[in-house]
Amino acid sequence: MAAANGYCASSNTISNGRNLNCQVSKDYLQNESTDEISECLCNISGNDDEVKSKTVTSNNRTRKRKSKQAKTKQDSDNLDGHVSDKLTTPTNNCPKHGPHMPQGFWGRNLPGWCFEPEYFVTEKGEKRPHEIHQNADSLFSTSSGFTNYRGLLNLCLILLVLSNARLFLENIMKYGILIDPISWLHLFVKDPYNWPNIIVLLSTNVFILFAFAIEKLHAKDFLSERVGTVFKGLNTILLLVYPATVVYILHTSPVFSVNTLGCVTIVFLKLISYHCVNRWCRESLKTQTRKMGRSKTLTSEDEAAKQAKMVAANEKIIGKQVYYPDNLNLKDMYYFMCAPTLCYELNFPRSARIRKRFLMKRIIEILFLWQLMLGLVQQWVIPTLNNAMQPLDQMNLFKVLERLLKLAVPNHFIWLIFFYWFFHSFLNALAEVLRFGDRVFYHDWWNAETVSDFWKNWNIPVHRWASRHLYKPMLRQGFNKLTGSVAVFFVSAFFHEYLLSIPLRMFKVWAFTAMLGQVPLALMTGKYLDSKTGNIVVWLSLILGQPVAILAYVHDYYIINVGTLTNQTITIG
Repeated sequence: MAAANGYCASSNTISNGRNLNCQVSKDYLQNESTDEISECLCNISGNDDEVKSKTVTSNNRTRKRKSKQAKTKQDSDNLDGHVSDKLTTPTNNCPKHGPHMPQGFWGRNLPGWCFEPEYFVTEKGEKRPHEIHQNADSLFSTSSGFTNYRGLLNLCLILLVLSNARLFLENIMKYGILIDPISWLHLFVKDPYNWPNIIVLLSTNVFILFAFAIEKLHAKDFLSERVGTVFKGLNTILLLVYPATVVYILHTSPVFSVNTLGCVTIVFLKLISYHCVNRWCRESLKTQTRKMGRSKTLTSEDEAAKQAKMVAANEKIIGKQVYYPDNLNLKDMYYFMCAPTLCYELNFPRSARIRKRFLMKRIIEILFLWQLMLGLVQQWVIPTLNNAMQPLDQMNLFKVLERLLKLAVPNHFIWLIFFYWFFHSFLNALAEVLRFGDRVFYHDWWNAETVSDFWKNWNIPVHRWASRHLYKPMLRQGFNKLTGSVAVFFVSAFFHEYLLSIPLRMFKVWAFTAMLGQVPLALMTGKYLDSKTGNIVVWLSLILGQPVAILAYVHDYYIINVGTLTNQTITIG
């Protein structure tokens, strides 16, 4: 019989000089952290009955102690230790082989005592009158069950605000007030090469209408699937190539070009989804037609009326439903192009009305946060980048590292504000105007324990598109999950590079490499790190990874286009 108390003992002397194979005495169980646990003797038997009898005898001295033990045995959640219960439990919980031992790399290479449970193994009991002491863990111990750290969280927030307020005041004292909202408008108006961005955005309607025409021809059987696929491919490829060519040749402002190519990318992804869903509808319709051809037709008007009533009842409950090919109209097409989603459906969930108060809040947030982001860029980011020019030119690693850390704080603030501005304020305002019912644009990515969890939760529209039109189709084709994940990151890496390299007119693949680097990082956080450590790694990759990419692109942009970083400054307007 295995030592059922779940703790391994050594042959060393433990308490009063006794040698026990599997120690269950109360004094030793309270001293779980001893270094004398060195040899697992789970398979040794012979002392179980003796130990059990001693323990039962000691615990049954009074009727009151018996009733208390019976009560605590029934509570499966009380892990404060029931020695007699552990002795009668056949499960093996030893630190080397027990169920609490983690599987994988750490479980194979670390000693068993690293994974011992931390809870008390003595009865907690009720506090008696006039008693001061009882068995209890300190609040910071994991086994205490204490979770209310709200005051410490408030302290961290106060320290964060104070420390960054000092940095902001130091910035104002050094550079003065640099915020100028008019300069951004002046940047757009003064340069005539910014206007092609508007023309490029308007020209995307040509590709949208061409895609719509192809689907209409498919619905009328004027175009075969194979020929239609060729036309769709050419249309979507030209949609990406034409704007990129205009931006690259005319060398428009990178700020506006990034936004233009971002809109083009959104249209591209939406057209892919639009074509796929309509093709699935055609295939489903053909399958149903074949089944209907083999089934019996209605033989009476009563049955036809009965079906009509059922359809009317369903529409009354869930609203009027649109079926293929009734969805092929321009109103439906442009609703999808404007809707805050990348995945097409014939029937989107709709809200009952437009909430004017909710919409006004989102509009105020959009205006305020937009100006706040521009102000932070002017006041904080641009001076930091200008001060980083000389260290980057001289490749002074320590000064570059100092500038990197200094840039990380404002950059991360702007990134967080942008997340709220775009995924909450902007997309909710757009959904409210269009009465689009599905408002799940993000999940709790801030709690992500792995890099994979972060990418699944922080941008739900893109995640849904990648899962529906890339990842799951690859799995159905026989590819494994790792290959599908690599393909998703590869496509994401391509579009990140597309949005940066073309407006900057240089191809250094920093963004592409950074996105592909998420694959091994995701494997590492998912396989070797626990939840807390994984979440820290996710935050560090966000806080430090972005400023590294910014400094790399700034360095390469000036080296390629100017030839030197000496005496170079970034200005707005």
